[in-house]
Amino acid sequence: MLAYTDISSIEFLDKEIFTDVTAGETYETDILAKARFSNQDGHFLIHIENQSYKQRKFERRMYIYFARLSEKHALPVYSIAVLSYENPRTPQSNIYRVTFPDKTVNVFDFGIVQLNLLNWRQFLHKENPVAAALMAKMLIAPKDRPKVKFECLRLLSTLRIDKARTKLVSGFVDTYLKLNAAEEQIFQSEIAKLEPVRQEAVMEIVTSWQLQGREEGRQEGKLELVMRQLNRKIGLMAPDVEERIRNITVRQLENLAEALLDFTNSEDLVNWLNELDN
Repeated sequence: MLAYTDISSIEFLDKEIFTDVTAGETYETDILAKARFSNQDGHFLIHIENQSYKQRKFERRMYIYFARLSEKHALPVYSIAVLSYENPRTPQSNIYRVTFPDKTVNVFDFGIVQLNLLNWRQFLHKENPVAAALMAKMLIAPKDRPKVKFECLRLLSTLRIDKARTKLVSGFVDTYLKLNAAEEQIFQSEIAKLEPVRQEAVMEIVTSWQLQGREEGRQEGKLELVMRQLNRKIGLMAPDVEERIRNITVRQLENLAEALLDFTNSEDLVNWLNELDN
């Protein structure tokens, strides 16, 4: 596809939302972009769909996206599925067919990137932050887990991208490649082998993980403390009310910790939450 795509023309579009009235389900595209052909006149759409679990009739879903996008935009659509699940490791079909005994009505062929079938070593020297992130979801032997995490960070530390993007990519790696204590020791020993300048860059990323983890721990502790205080003050809460509390921001949680001192019943809490929506 890149061979005939004008890279400078790529424009990311808003996500499309489709409703299947008969099934009562709503579908939302993951990534949708518009690009210009480099070797001919005209534009086309690039649709990239991430799938984090094995789904029956996935080929049909990809076809529905293709058909809806083609109908709405009246442009050719290049469809790609990125499969990020760990199991199964059998190749996913990328063909949707409609056939009859005497003829084939339709054949829809879409691209597949199945991460759990890719060897992470093939992406070690690609200067691309996406490669650094996706290595964490590729085919990894158990003994290689610390090595892969190290190589992801080593690669990321060599790329000239801003701190926000570095944090985003490294956060993906840390989330999907958690190490146990023994693996962590191997990981740290690999970092220690780096030259000082590179070691400092990698450790800056690792330190950001640690700080983020401590901050999330503190926020979780605040939430549980407020929940205990509310239970003592007004009694057990309805599940939907508890869910609303767990979804408020840190600042709102701090305000709730002060406001609950004046609550006398569950209605006071509900009224307080309703005020947030006004």
